[in-house]
Amino acid sequence: MIFMQLFGAFFKIGLFTLGGGYAMLALIRQEIIRYGWLTPQEFVDIVGIAEMTPGPIAVNAATFVGFRSAGVAGALVATSAVVLPSLISVIIVSRVWQKYKNSPVVQHMFAGVRPVVVGLVGAAVVLMGRSTFEVLTSIPQQVVTLILACVVFYGVAFRKWDPIKALIAAALVGLVAFR
Repeated sequence: MIFMQLFGAFFKIGLFTLGGGYAMLALIRQEIIRYGWLTPQEFVDIVGIAEMTPGPIAVNAATFVGFRSAGVAGALVATSAVVLPSLISVIIVSRVWQKYKNSPVVQHMFAGVRPVVVGLVGAAVVLMGRSTFEVLTSIPQQVVTLILACVVFYGVAFRKWDPIKALIAAALVGLVAFR
């Protein structure tokens, strides 16, 4: 039963989300909480782990949740399920892309999808932020977290900081500030 749940949930995540891993976070969180595979705090932790490990965040999250829920077999099922819709889509699209890529219909479809992807990423930011602040036990922790998030956002978005170095620096700040 768990394998069917993992496959169904992660296939749906892979099928109905566009724009990469961050756009998938809202749906991943919903499914993980719905089935009780992880708590909201564990979800925040898994996103941090998935962000630090090589590979797409959705694949890493699926692998982690599958492993936590049903061992190696669960990891294989969840990971396969989340990538299968993309694999099928790429095979189909690659066959017709060259012929229709300049079609006004295709161009209009992409113009309609772009704002949706922005909205999905924004929703993921809000959900992650809410989950992060729910687990902090004191106002000073919340203030440090908010300042750290703003500084890293500003640095990466506007000062072109290396995201990996920013992540490592933020981890070190967290180690010192939340000890």
